[in-house]
Amino acid sequence: MLNIRLAKDPDREAIWKIFHEVVAAGETYPIDPEISREDAFAYWFQIGAHAFVAEQNGPSATLRRGKRIVGIYTLHPNQSGGGGHVANAAFMVPASARGQGIGRSMGEHCLKEARRLGFRAMQFNFVVSTNESAVKLWQTLGMKIVGTLPGAFRHPKKEMSMFT
Repeated sequence: MLNIRLAKDPDREAIWKIFHEVVAAGETYPIDPEISREDAFAYWFQIGAHAFVAEQNGPSATLRRGKRIVGIYTLHPNQSGGGGHVANAAFMVPASARGQGIGRSMGEHCLKEARRLGFRAMQFNFVVSTNESAVKLWQTLGMKIVGTLPGAFRHPKKEMSMFT
C-alpha cells in the first residue's frame, strides 16, 4: 500500500538519495548533475514549497516501522505575485521503484493538493520529451503540451537538434 504524506526532517536522507540518483543520471531534469546536497534541498524545500514522500511497506525499509520511501515530489507556486495562483511541481521515483504506478499516484495526489491549497492551474515548465513515461502520464492526467523547445535539453545519451 502506498502512503503519500508531507515530508519530515527524518526523510531528508531518503529524499537526497532519490534526488541525487535521478538528477545525477542527467536524463530527465535540467538540473546540474553535480548539484550539492545543500543546493538540492534549497530547490526542493524552497519558500512556499510543500514537499511530499510516497512510502510503502517493504523489506529494505528506509524508515522505521518497515516503511520505505519510493517517490518524492515538491509542489510550489510557479511564479510570484500575479502568477502565484499557478502551481508547479517536480516528481522523482528511483529506478528500483519505477513501473509500479507510484508516479501516477503522486501526480493524482499533487493535483488534489494543489486544488486544496488554492492553486487554480498547474504548469510544468520543462518536461524533457525523451522522458516519455512522464509526458504520457501528464497527458493522461489532463495536461496539454502548449509548446516545445527542440534542442533545449542536452541529453547525455541521445542526440537532439533544434533543426530536426
